[in-house]
Amino acid sequence: MTREATLIPGDGIGPEITEATLQVLGAMGAAFDWDEQFGGMSAVEKAGTPLPNATLDSIRRTGLALKGPLTTPVGGGYRSVTVALRQEFDLYANVRPVKTIVPGGRYEKVDLVIIRENTEGLYVGLDHTFKVGNDPKAVAQAMSVMTRDGCTRICRYAFDYAKTHGRKRVTVVHKANILKATSGLFLETAKIIAKEYEGVIASDDKIVDNAAMQLVINPTQFDVIVTTNLFGDILSDEASGLVGGLGLAPGANIGTKAAIFEAVHGSAPDIAGKGIANPSAQMLAAAMMLDHVGDLGSGTRLRRALETAIVKDGVRTKDLGGNATTAEFARAVARRV
Repeated sequence: MTREATLIPGDGIGPEITEATLQVLGAMGAAFDWDEQFGGMSAVEKAGTPLPNATLDSIRRTGLALKGPLTTPVGGGYRSVTVALRQEFDLYANVRPVKTIVPGGRYEKVDLVIIRENTEGLYVGLDHTFKVGNDPKAVAQAMSVMTRDGCTRICRYAFDYAKTHGRKRVTVVHKANILKATSGLFLETAKIIAKEYEGVIASDDKIVDNAAMQLVINPTQFDVIVTTNLFGDILSDEASGLVGGLGLAPGANIGTKAAIFEAVHGSAPDIAGKGIANPSAQMLAAAMMLDHVGDLGSGTRLRRALETAIVKDGVRTKDLGGNATTAEFARAVARRV
C-alpha cells in the first residue's frame, strides 16, 4: 500500500543526499507518495519564510516527513526551523541510534540509542537579556522548563523502545546533584517509570559529565540512554563521533500525531553542489521511517545494504576515507538492496 509522506529536501547538500536516498528507496520498491515542500533558506527564497504554511499543512495531513538539513537564516528574528517543527507538532521524542559501521576505527561494536526529550528544558526559548545602567545586555537569563507529564512520556517512550527493540538496559542521564528542581524532577520521574519495567528492562542512572566521560572510555557499556533536551543534544553528537561522525547519524522526531525523520548533520554549504556529500545519514533516516510505518523488513534491508556497500564493497565517500561521489554511493547501495 502506498503511504503519503511529506518530503523536504532542505538546503545546501540536502537536495543531493535526498535524491540519493530516493534512488535507493525506488530500487527497493518502497511505496511512498511524496508531497515535496520547502523549508529553511530555500523556503525563504520561494515563500518569504523559512517555514511556509504549505509545509506545515502537508505534515499535518500526512503525519510523516523525511527532511534534509535546513539552514536557519541569520538575523531577522528567525528561530530554528527544526526546533519550530518539533514544537509545532509536539515531537517530544528525539531518537538517535549510534552504531559502528566502518571497521578499523577507535571503537568497535558500538550499538546504542540516545533518546532525548525534544520540547522542554532550555530549548523552550525563554532566553532574555536585561538592561542595567547603560548596558542593554548587562544580564542574560535562560529558563529551563520541565513538566511531570513531559518527563513521564519521554521516559516511558524510552523503556517502551527498549522493550520493543530487544534492548536490555536504559540509562537515565541527568544533573540532579546540581539542578535539583528540573533535573531532579526528571530523575525522580524516570525512577517511577523504571519500576513498571522491573524484571523486563534493567535501569541505572548517571550524572551527565560522568556519562560523557564513560561514552569515550567504553561506549559498549551503554544500550539505551534517555535524557533531557540539552544533554541529549550534546551527548548524541559526541556519540556520533565515536562511529565516524554525523555523516552516519540519522534521527527521528516522534510525536503522537506526526513523525519527522532526518539526517542530523548540517547543510554543509561549502560542499553543496560538488557531489561529494555522504548520503548515509539520510538513507538511515529513511530506514527508521520504514520501521515507523511498520515495514520493518524494508528498513532492515536498507541498513544491511548500506553497511555492505561500505564494508564489503569498499564504496565510501570522502568523509569515510574513500573517494566515491554521492551518486556512486547511491548506486552501490541501490545495487545491494
